Amino acid sequence: MKVAVVGATGLVGSKMLQVLQERKFPISQLLLAASERSVGKTLSFAGKDYKIISLDDAVAQKPDVAIFSAGGSVSKEWAPKFAANGTVVIDNSSAWRMDPEKKLVVPEVNADVLTKEDKIIANPNCSTIQMVVALKPLHDAYKIKRVVVSTYQSVTGTGVKAVDQLMNERAGKSGEAAYPHPIDMNLLPHIDVFLDNGYTKEEMKMVNETCKIMGDDSIRVTATTVRVPVVGGHSEAVNVEFEREFDLKELVQLLSTSPGIQVVDEPANNVYPMPINAHDKDDVFVGRIRRDESQPNTLNLWVVSDNLRKGAATNAVQIAEYLLKQGILPG
Repeated sequence: MKVAVVGATGLVGSKMLQVLQERKFPISQLLLAASERSVGKTLSFAGKDYKIISLDDAVAQKPDVAIFSAGGSVSKEWAPKFAANGTVVIDNSSAWRMDPEKKLVVPEVNADVLTKEDKIIANPNCSTIQMVVALKPLHDAYKIKRVVVSTYQSVTGTGVKAVDQLMNERAGKSGEAAYPHPIDMNLLPHIDVFLDNGYTKEEMKMVNETCKIMGDDSIRVTATTVRVPVVGGHSEAVNVEFEREFDLKELVQLLSTSPGIQVVDEPANNVYPMPINAHDKDDVFVGRIRRDESQPNTLNLWVVSDNLRKGAATNAVQIAEYLLKQGILPG
């Protein structure tokens, strides 16, 4: 299979290559594409060096699948060009997520919506992905009415510039800033731009994407998203109100046996999900599972995942694996 990775030099792009290699995705020819300033540079994959090519060159070579992680403006311009050449595009930006004609996919939740006609497939927001993986089996069993989520998101979600800012501040060095305030020894209740309703774009992504992925517009979602001085791994405090009553032991067992989830919940032994333990892993880790005693049929969860893997690279590769398994991609 001819595979293109667009945006191969970025944080997520490099993680895409790592995940493709680890999961032994069948690649007969690999095309690494990036912006003009990176063309001609070399990247290594599976012990072999590859030269970065331009997006024009990548389109002309008609890859079977192109995995994009190059930002919304690049995706808006170039994804249709790849698709017009017969390539299936899996896009990690926000460009196509809420397009009513494009599928927004988390394989554990809604891969079955994909068909051979889908040429541009959207990868959801990282914080949404890990939450819906945990929510899907619970929605099927108890029907979710409302979700209240507060996130604690790593600086890697912003990119290399943000990681550098944190490390420079920690070392007492000056440097270029990705944020309007210090991030070391601080929290920023501000991810993406503020909108007219007082929420940030990141918060509204979680609201809108959750309903689209779960295929249920009746689910009410409200979010507060916070950037924290952590390098790798997003964490979320999730409060879920159900229509139906639940048995807590049965609910925990349901989560334990659901795809993509690891239950890590032994508070008496100080065992609970933490971003440091989720690093470089593909699962969504769920713990602190307990009833909300303030109202009926309501649950509290703590949900942690590696935002560069399941929140981006792994989810995209899993979509490609599903397409391969269904015969939508050649293999």
